[in-house]
Amino acid sequence: MNPSPRYATIDGLRGLAVMGILLMNIAGFALPSGAYFNPLAGGGTGPADLAAWAASFVLVDGKMRALFSILFGASTLIVVERAETAGRSGPRTHGLRMATLALFGAAHLLFVWSGDILLHYALVGLIALPFVALESRQQLRIAMMLLLIQLVIGAAFLGSFVALRHAAQLPDADAATISAWRDFAAGVGIGSPADVAKEVARLRGPWSGIVADNLSHALDGPLFLLAFDGPETLAFMLIGMAALRSGFLTGEWLRRRYLKAAAIGFALGLPPTVALCWWCFASGFDTLTTFAAATEGGIAFRPILGLAEASLALAWLSGRESGLKARLRAAGRMAFSNYLGTSLAMTFLFYGWGLGLFDRLGRLALYPVVAVVWLLMLLWSPAWLARYRYGPLEWAWRSLARGKAQPMRRTDIEIVSQ
Repeated sequence: MNPSPRYATIDGLRGLAVMGILLMNIAGFALPSGAYFNPLAGGGTGPADLAAWAASFVLVDGKMRALFSILFGASTLIVVERAETAGRSGPRTHGLRMATLALFGAAHLLFVWSGDILLHYALVGLIALPFVALESRQQLRIAMMLLLIQLVIGAAFLGSFVALRHAAQLPDADAATISAWRDFAAGVGIGSPADVAKEVARLRGPWSGIVADNLSHALDGPLFLLAFDGPETLAFMLIGMAALRSGFLTGEWLRRRYLKAAAIGFALGLPPTVALCWWCFASGFDTLTTFAAATEGGIAFRPILGLAEASLALAWLSGRESGLKARLRAAGRMAFSNYLGTSLAMTFLFYGWGLGLFDRLGRLALYPVVAVVWLLMLLWSPAWLARYRYGPLEWAWRSLARGKAQPMRRTDIEIVSQ
C-alpha cells in the first residue's frame, strides 16, 4: 500500500518553513532568554549584531511561526478529508494524531528544549477540529475575529505588565512584586546580571538540572502560551484551511497571481513592521516597548507578511523543477524529524550536556550555524526518503496514532518509480 499522494508545493513550503523556524529560534537556543526579543539581553550590541536582530524582527520572527501554523491547519484539513475518504472517522483520526503529538511535545518540552511549540499545536489543533467543515469564507471571518480577540488579550496582558513595572518601581514595593517584575524582564528583556548568570550556569550545567527546571514550569509555560497566543495560532490554522481550498497552497494559481499577492502583502506589511523595529531602536530597547512591538504590535502584520513570503516562495516552487526544490520537498516531508532533530543538535551544541557553547557566540555568529544545519537537512532528507517512506519520527507519530507499526521501507517498485 503506497502512502497518500502529496502536494509538492506544500512539501516545499513546509521545508522552507522548518528551515525558517530554526532561523527564528536560534537565539532561543544559544542566548539568554530575554535575547529572543531584546538584542541588549545577549548576543552583542555591535552594528552587525543589531542589524541581524533587525532583519530577523522584520522578516522572520513571528512570520515563520505564522507560516508553520498555516501549513498545520492545511494538514489538518487534508488528514480529516483523506481519513473520511478512506472510510475512517476523520475526527477520531485527527484526535489520535493530536494526542500523540501532545506526547511528543511534552517530551520535547521537558527533556530537550523549553521552547517547544508541538504541545501548543496539539492543543490548538484539537480546538480547530470543529472548524474543518466550515466554508472557506466562514473560516476566514472567524480567523479575523480571532485576531481581534488576540489584540484584546495582548492589550490586557501588556496592561498588566505595565502595572507590574509601575508597582515594582514604587519606593514601598514589596519583595514579591519586585521579584515578579524581575522575572518577567529576564524572560522578555534585559535581566539582572545575577539572573543571567544563573540561567547561563544552569544551561551550561548538567542535563538533570535543565530537566528539573523544565519540570518546575511544566504547566504554567504551556498554559500561558495557550492563553497568550492561542487565538492567533487558531486563526492561522483556519487561514491555512481556507488557503488549501483556494488552491493557493497547492500551486494552482498562476505565477503572476502569486507575485501580485506577494507585492501587495509586502506593501501592506513591511512599512508598519519596519516602523515597529524603528520604535524599538528609538526607545533604547526598553523592555516593555520591545516586547510590545514584537507581540502585540505585529498581530495585524504577521499573517500578511507570512502569506506574502509564502506567495513569493510558491511562485518559485510551482515553476520549473530543480534539484534544490526536490531537496526542499524532502525536508518538508520530514519536517517533524527535522524540527525535533534540530532541537537535539542545537541543545547538544549549546547546552552543558554537549559542547556548552551557550552565550559564547555573538548573534551574527549564530547564522553560519543555521546555514550548516540547513545544508544537513537538504542532504539527509532526500537520502533517507530514497529508502524509506517516512522520516523516522513521522513513522513513529503515524504508527502510534494508528496503533500499529506502519510499513516503513520502500519496495523495489516504489524506488524505481521515483
